[in-house]
Amino acid sequence: MNVSRSATEQEKLIARLEPSLGRLAARGILRSYRKNSIVLNEGDTGDSLFVVLQGHVKVYATDENGREITFGIIQAGEYFGEMSLDGGPRSASVMTLEPTLCSLVSRAAVQQHLAEEPAFALALVVQVIRRARAATETARQMALLDVYGRVIHTLEGQQGPASIQAPIQLTQITHQQIASRVGASREMVSRLLKDLEKGGYVELGIKRITLKKKLPARW
Repeated sequence: MNVSRSATEQEKLIARLEPSLGRLAARGILRSYRKNSIVLNEGDTGDSLFVVLQGHVKVYATDENGREITFGIIQAGEYFGEMSLDGGPRSASVMTLEPTLCSLVSRAAVQQHLAEEPAFALALVVQVIRRARAATETARQMALLDVYGRVIHTLEGQQGPASIQAPIQLTQITHQQIASRVGASREMVSRLLKDLEKGGYVELGIKRITLKKKLPARW
């Protein structure tokens, strides 16, 4: 859903960005999306890049059975869609997790920006490499780790393992979000977490998981 914004408001949002990214965003068209809106569909032809000015989105894929795997979360101040600037199909779908405002920058505008600001070209390459590595790591986990191993990697991957002296609290996290990250059902993830809670390893709350000590490598 598109919502008109004043030029002053647009300038304020762009001013918050890293300078080179802000100049790129200024070349685009503002698009506003409601929560849970599909911004991109996997397989669609793409020729544009999205700079997130407000809100955040998730990057994900689904199989023929509707099972979802989440590749990552893109926050305000970051961008997505760069993988299809070659005119190829989108490699993943993107959905908003809250009301989100983006600057939609055409491939021609991105090319012009890269020609005028070569330093941003290097930053773009680094971003592509970083996300390719993350995708490779996701594929490795799916191939080599069982569901429990992937759950543990997801829980301890943000801040490392907890200890009795230094528990770690993960907030704004749900069983479904974990299931989407590890490619499993919410029911299976909930059973594993309940077992870990009974074993004294975690404490479960509403959108909150407290890691009380290092999680066992096997369960």
